[in-house]
Parts: sequence; C-alpha cells; structure tokens
Amino acid sequence: MNLSISHLQAQYRDGSLTPKQLVTQLDAEIGDANSSNIWIRRLTLDEMMVYASKLESQDPESLPLYGIPFAIKDNIDLAGTPTTAACPDFAFTPGKSATVVQKLINAGAIPVGKTNLDQFATGLVGTRSPYGACKNSINPDYISGGSSAGSAVSVALNMASFSLGTDTAGSGRVPAAFNNLVGVKPSLGLLSTSGVLPACRTLDCVSIFARNTADAATVLQVAQGFDVDDVYSRQAPASEAAIGNSFVFGDSFIFGVPKTSQLAFFGNSESPQLFQQAIEKLEKIGGKMVEIDFSPFIETAQLLYEGPWVAERYAAIKDFFDAKPEEIFPTTYKIISNAAKFSAADTFKAMYKLKALQRKAGAAWGAIDVLVTPTAGTIYTIAEVQADPLQTNTNLGYYTNFMNLLDMAAIAVPTGFYINGIGFGVTISAPAFTDDVLINLVKKL
Repeated sequence: MNLSISHLQAQYRDGSLTPKQLVTQLDAEIGDANSSNIWIRRLTLDEMMVYASKLESQDPESLPLYGIPFAIKDNIDLAGTPTTAACPDFAFTPGKSATVVQKLINAGAIPVGKTNLDQFATGLVGTRSPYGACKNSINPDYISGGSSAGSAVSVALNMASFSLGTDTAGSGRVPAAFNNLVGVKPSLGLLSTSGVLPACRTLDCVSIFARNTADAATVLQVAQGFDVDDVYSRQAPASEAAIGNSFVFGDSFIFGVPKTSQLAFFGNSESPQLFQQAIEKLEKIGGKMVEIDFSPFIETAQLLYEGPWVAERYAAIKDFFDAKPEEIFPTTYKIISNAAKFSAADTFKAMYKLKALQRKAGAAWGAIDVLVTPTAGTIYTIAEVQADPLQTNTNLGYYTNFMNLLDMAAIAVPTGFYINGIGFGVTISAPAFTDDVLINLVKKL
C-alpha cells in the first residue's frame, strides 16, 4: 500500500478509499508480529476505527492530513494510551494528548501506535530498551539508530505515512539516515513540547520522519505553532530570510563542510566517498562548497554528555530514578548517574563556555548559507553496539550533538547507500527558524 500523503489524499478525493478502509487494510498488513521491536503498544483496529469514523462525515479537502496514519514515539502523550518512555514501571496513562499530537489529529491524522525508543530518549542507537533492540529496516543485523528508533522504522517499513520522534542529541536524524528517510529537526520551540516527557528540557524538540521531503513539509506546516502552555515555545519570525538572499531565492548558495582533517568516519572506508557524492549532488543544484573550521561545533558537541546537561536528564525523572534505580536500563542508568558529578558552579562554567562557543560557531554564518555534514560517520551492527555501548554512541553523535546547543534548524536527507544496503545521508543545517528554507533546498536534491 502506498502511504505517501499525496497518494492517499488523491484516493480520498476520488472516493476509491475511505479512512475506515485504510485502517482495516493497514491493521491487516502490519499484523501482530513485532519482530523488529518497533511497537511498544500498537492501537487495535477498533481504536483506530474511532478516529477513522470521525472523518467519514467530513470533506477530505477540509483537512490537510485527512486519514493519514502516523506513529508516535512513546515519550509523547496520546490520550488514553500509556506513555512508557521504554520503562514499563514508569508508565502512566495521560488524560490528554501532547499538543503536537492533538494538532495532527485535529488535522485528520490517525494514530497507529506508540513506538520503541532508547529508554528515556537517552541514546542514538535504538538498543537501550527492555522492549528489545529495534532492528534496522534494511538489514536487521544493524542498529536502527535512536533514540527515535521505532518511529523511524515504522515509516521505513510502510506502517505509517509519517511519525513523530524527539531530538535532543540527534535522535531525529541518525535513525533517518540509517533507514533511508527524511528527518526534520525543527528549530527549538517551533513545535510544542507540551505533553512530551523531557530528556533535556531546554534542548528538546519534536522531530518528524517521512519517506520524502514533500510529506515532511506538509506535516511540519500542520504541527508547528506557538503554544502558550509550553514555556519553551517560540514564535517563528514573520520572515525566514535570516541567511543569504541568493539562497533564499534559490539561485545559488554556499555550503560549508568541515575541513578534511576534522571529518571523522571512525574507520568506515565507504563513508568518505559517500559524503563526497553528496557534496557533488549539492554542487549540481547550485551549491558552492567551502571548508570551515569545525572545531567550535565539535567542542560544543562534547558538552552535551560530558558537561552538566546530563543533569537535565536526571531532573526529568529524578523521583523515579532515585526510587527505582533497578528499573533503569543499565547503560541509561550509567549515563544519567553522571549527573551527580556536577555542581551548580560547574553548570555556570559550562554555560559560559557554551556562550563563547556559540560566538565562535556563529562566525561561520558570515561565510556560508548552510552547514553540510554526514548525518553519521559510520553504522554499527547491534552486536557491535552491545559490545561497546558508550563509545559507539559517542561516535554517532559527532555530527549531531551540537545542533540544539547552538540553536540550529536541520534536516537529514538520504543521499546514498553502503554496500550492505544501509542508508547514508547528510544533514543540512542553518540558524534557527530557517526550517522552510532548508526544506525547499532539500526538495531540489
């Protein structure tokens, strides 16, 4: 079944498909199997039918996501369905949906279920879950990427048209690369985080996975919006012309890449050529490449887990963490317990360092319109990650961990494949509130 938004919309308009027929067929095709460990809880046919039935009396033209099925990372609330954050003992059942989920439902979208994740959204691998390691959609021996693991794989395996993840350190981008998807990491505050269990509350954002850029753009348009109940929500400026005019108008653009000496591929012999091929694609659509000093971005990335921001993860689940440490996934516990190392003075010192790094990194925008990096420098098997869970995860964050600390918007886009079939992609990023500009650029690739 073709689940692209435009295809389903056309079928709804010509009467060849109804929402009830869609959920009936989708339920049958997904079935009861969960061999890839995608779902923590999938909605039953009867539960999906409640949403579908409400649409039957409405005009398909009246709702931008009429009858479009979507999956939800299980740290984002769906009314009446438990939120577990991949920790069964932590689970609670919310009385209302997260703001962003409700906006999508109001626009006609139909939830399919809650998806597996690295517990408490702590990780980039998709293996840190008592519900099992989420398997890559292309080769099940490899990781899916995380923490929004099940959300990405559900879309890649055609169980949903799009899905919601979250992205603090790269969780909406790494799984996109490994599963040949588009992953949108919006500007902080563009999508409400009300009803989203925090990881690092000051850095969290809701992300979007889709099979193509057009679908991602449609969802982003519906999902965004200022939320007075979310104190971290921000109003997007009236104009996104925050970067070079030539890029905004699409004639040409300058993209920065890290100096060759600053690129890291962690022993993967295929990644350098795949990245070069992506650069050539960007040049063909009018891009001019320049090398930049990537060191401020690398230093910023190191702050996320090596600095006191890990204490935000502890603050988010403090009572549960202290009361039931045995219920925390071992690697997750090890990471979050590092919060105890940092004092208030350490936190302020790190904030001062971040401010200085923001100034240094910000200087790059005087010379480039967008930054282009690999989304991840390499890919690992599930066995490799389980053998060395911390270092492999750190390697995967090399090109992602700095983004939210530097207040950037980003979109991960597939650009090639490894010999083993796993997807490779690049992330194109720019300062906050350039989201639409980035999407328009990626549409040309």
